[in-house]
Amino acid sequence: MNGVVSLTSREEVDVHHFSWFASVGIPALAVFIQVYVTRQIHFIQIFDLPLLVTIFFAVARRRAIPGLITGALIGTVQDAMAGIPIGLNGIAKTIIGYAASSLGVRLDVDNPGSRFLMTFGFFLIHHLAFMVIDLWLVGANQPWEWGHNLIAALANGFLAVVLFAGLDRFKRRL
Repeated sequence: MNGVVSLTSREEVDVHHFSWFASVGIPALAVFIQVYVTRQIHFIQIFDLPLLVTIFFAVARRRAIPGLITGALIGTVQDAMAGIPIGLNGIAKTIIGYAASSLGVRLDVDNPGSRFLMTFGFFLIHHLAFMVIDLWLVGANQPWEWGHNLIAALANGFLAVVLFAGLDRFKRRL
C-alpha cells in the first residue's frame, strides 16, 4: 500500500477553520463587490461571488450546520444590501451551504476538477431554487434562461477554481 491514503471515519477528514477576519471579511467583500461594484462594471454580473464564497466555506468546514448558517447569513446580507425581498438569496444559499458541506465530507473538494464540477452544479441548483422561491413566495415571474445560466455556471466554475486556490491560504487546521 505504497502512497495510498485511506480514510476510515468522518473524523479523519480535514476540517478547516478560519480566523474571524477571514470568516467575516471575505463574505462581506464578496457581497460588497456583488451588490455595488457590478453596478459599475456590468460584465462581472455573470459571477455570483457570494455563492462562490458560500460554497468555499461550506466545503472547507465540512459540517452541515456551519455550512447552512454560512449560506443563510451571506444570502440574507446580500438580499438586504441589494434591496430585493429578504430571503430569496438567504434561502437559496442556505440550501447550497448545507449541500456543499455535506458533499465536502464525501468528495475530494481540493481537486480543481471537482471544484469546477461542484460549483457548476451548485450554481444551477442555486438559480433553480432562487427562481422557485421568487415564483412561489414573492409572486414574481422570472423565466429560466437556459443558455445564459449554462454560460454563467461555466464562468463561475472556472472562477471558483482560481478563487478557491487563493482562498485556500486562509485555511487553518486545528
